[in-house]
Amino acid sequence: MGNEACKDMFDGKGSVLMADDMMGKEMYQVKIGEETRLYKAGTTYREIVKEYQKDYENDIVLVFVNGKLQELFKKLKSDCTLEFETTAGEIGHRAYQRSISLMMVKAVYDVAGHEAIEKVRIHFSVSKGYYCTVKGNISVDQKLLNRVDARMREMVEMDLPINKRSVRTDDAIALFGRHGMYDKERLFRYRRVSKVNIYSMNEFEDYHYGYMVPSAGYLKYFKLYLYDEGFVVQMPVKSAPKEVPPFEPQNKLFHVLKESVHWGDIQGIETVGALNDRITTDGVHDVVLVQEALQEKKIAEIATQIAARPELKFILIAGPSSSGKTTFSHRLSVQLRANGLTPRPIAVDNYFVEREENPKDETGAFDFECLEAVDVALFNSQLNELLEGREVVLPTFNFVTGHKEYGTRAMKLGENDVLVIEGIHCLNPKMTMNLPDENKFKIYISALTQLNVDEHDRIPTTDGRLLRRIVRDARTRGSSAQRTIRMWQSVRRGEEKFIFPFQEEADIMFNSALIYELAVLKIYVEPLLFGIDRSCPEYLEAKRLLKFLDYFVGIGSENVPTNSLLREFIGGGCFKV
Repeated sequence: MGNEACKDMFDGKGSVLMADDMMGKEMYQVKIGEETRLYKAGTTYREIVKEYQKDYENDIVLVFVNGKLQELFKKLKSDCTLEFETTAGEIGHRAYQRSISLMMVKAVYDVAGHEAIEKVRIHFSVSKGYYCTVKGNISVDQKLLNRVDARMREMVEMDLPINKRSVRTDDAIALFGRHGMYDKERLFRYRRVSKVNIYSMNEFEDYHYGYMVPSAGYLKYFKLYLYDEGFVVQMPVKSAPKEVPPFEPQNKLFHVLKESVHWGDIQGIETVGALNDRITTDGVHDVVLVQEALQEKKIAEIATQIAARPELKFILIAGPSSSGKTTFSHRLSVQLRANGLTPRPIAVDNYFVEREENPKDETGAFDFECLEAVDVALFNSQLNELLEGREVVLPTFNFVTGHKEYGTRAMKLGENDVLVIEGIHCLNPKMTMNLPDENKFKIYISALTQLNVDEHDRIPTTDGRLLRRIVRDARTRGSSAQRTIRMWQSVRRGEEKFIFPFQEEADIMFNSALIYELAVLKIYVEPLLFGIDRSCPEYLEAKRLLKFLDYFVGIGSENVPTNSLLREFIGGGCFKV
């Protein structure tokens, strides 16, 4: 071939063959998009990615090899098809957050010294970052935070590698025992796998469930903010992976989360390993009773607060999908009755505009989640009439015909009557713009998971709600786990747009998460997730959730009271939901 041997070769079908140094070396065909190239055996995916990064706006951090997710340090072992995952994708975004967590914890230890630190804890989401605390012979102040920030940026500049090795589970237990990371030692006692993946940056070793970026050079975008008793590591959102948004603390939400963590700590259940210990040694009965009693106490306090203000007539309840709004409204109604009030339910769903007037989204489909899908004028008009003591004929929306119907559903408020109104827009001021503020009481409810896998691996609140919804959809709607997962991102977009911006409008927030619930849901959801075929796009998410659930020791539903919020999802409750 002469000089042609030094050039890229083509197979006549548009595929590029990398000819350099081919002679005598095993080569593999790699298909990327419409292009096929030859690469030497043992080439890392990171090396391949470097050739294509210029074509992508955001950093490529992981690859799909024949549909299977792989980290970039992995090496080419056969012919394959590659697809790239960037920080703008859900999986890539999570990998970025996870890797930042590893680097941040290492930086804290580097700056403060291992001997001064008892533990570094990543608690929960605040603004667009994670709230963290440091326990030990150390003060968390701006001076410390500046040093941690400088150390993190030094590691980014050095492009410090993130290494991974697989060790026997027994060896991992011993390793983290020596490191004083007793939360991980406890966690691994319940792992049924023979090996555990350990990530490291230089001498610092840690465990994280889920894949990492290959090195610190990928982790340029973060900011640290001193907040409350600790600090927040602020990170980009998926839609803008190279921008760190301003820190906007949501103080009401933060204090609800902090209180939940505090109660978990008091019970000695800070992590999944601690929960498993309680299940396997003492049984879960007392844990269930205490958690349910705590929620009932909170609901009773809300009802007492409402009863103390006779001017309150509109109890407005909002929250994201699978937060337990319906059961909460029933339990609140019971407590309102115990305070001498008569709760009267109002369903916002009956106030949809006529189908032909319903707005459409960018795809041309009806948008039932936007505020304009609700007849806000009629809603306000009828509630004002009720407030004035008049009798009102309430509509019932016929979802088959797409029109409101008026029958004999007449309502008139008595002296002790209060309207209990549940709907996604209830905290939006525009929803009740013509109603007097002094007559409104706004409640935000969400399942704010207080339990973490370990001290450095948080459980996203959305994961808990997704598992709830998978179980409920399968039980009440005959919907597969695959369909629920497929729709989840659309549900989340609606929440981000219509619910979360108004959560700080609430007079009070209620956390519907139960510290034991994932151990119960595990029994119900695992068969549904195993039912998703490997060829389906939703399989990767199902696999991730199954791996997550594997950390938990499962418990039976016989321990769950019939009035529990969890019954809304698993069934067997005493309320019609």
